[in-house]
Amino acid sequence: MTSQLSAICFNTPRPSDLARFWAGVLGWDPLGGADGEVAVRPPDAAGFHIRFLPCREPRSGRNRAHFDLTSTSPEDQRRTVARALELGGRHIDVGQRPEEGHVVLADPDGNEFCVIQPGNTFLAGTGTIGALACDGTREVGLFWSEVLRWPLVWDQDQETAIQAPGGGTKITWGGPPVAPKTGTNRLYFELALPAGTDRDAETDRLVSLGATRVGTGGDDGGPVPMLDPDGNEFSVRGPR
Repeated sequence: MTSQLSAICFNTPRPSDLARFWAGVLGWDPLGGADGEVAVRPPDAAGFHIRFLPCREPRSGRNRAHFDLTSTSPEDQRRTVARALELGGRHIDVGQRPEEGHVVLADPDGNEFCVIQPGNTFLAGTGTIGALACDGTREVGLFWSEVLRWPLVWDQDQETAIQAPGGGTKITWGGPPVAPKTGTNRLYFELALPAGTDRDAETDRLVSLGATRVGTGGDDGGPVPMLDPDGNEFSVRGPR
C-alpha cells in the first residue's frame, strides 16, 4: 500500500493559539499532542488532521499554500468571516478584486486563507475545506497524484487538481509563474504509512517519482524529511 495524507502541518511559534483558532473556525475537534504540538480533526474523524508544530523560525514571505473554505449561502459566508475575525483573524489584501466575491483573511499567525462565495461549482461537495490551494507546477501536481493515488480532477493550462477517490478536500496547483521559495514552508504535508508497509521501499518509490530525501532524518525511526519536485518539504512517518 502507498502513503496516505495524514495531516496538513503548520510550523508556528504559537501552536495552541492556532489550534484554538482553526478548531473554532472549522468546528473541528482539538487533540492533544507531544512536545508542544497540537492538532485538530474533523468531527467524523475522516480525512486529514491539521497539526500545529512549535517552530522558532520567523515567517518569511507569503505561504505557498492556503485553505479555501466553502460557503452554503451569502449569510454562511458572512458568519464564517465574522467567526474568524472574532477568534483573532484579520482581513488582508493580496491583490484580490472586489468583484471576485471571496474574502481573503489571515489567521493569528499571518497564514492566508480564503472564504469562498456560495455557488462555486469546482468546490461543490468538498466539505468545509474545499481546497488546499498551492503555488506549484504541473509536474508537482502529477507527482502528488502518483504519490497518493488520487486521480486528477483538473489538468488544463498548466493548472492541476487532485482529489481522493472518495471525495473531500481538493489539492490544487496554479501553474507558472511559481513564486520563489523563501525559507522553509510554514505549511507542509505529512504522510503516514499503513500498517505493514515497508518504509524504505515506500521512500524509494517516492524518490523514483521525483522526491528528494533530505539528510539522514528518519534514521532514528522518526519521520523521514523529503522534498517534492518543486522543493516543498513533506515528511513520511510510520503508522501512528
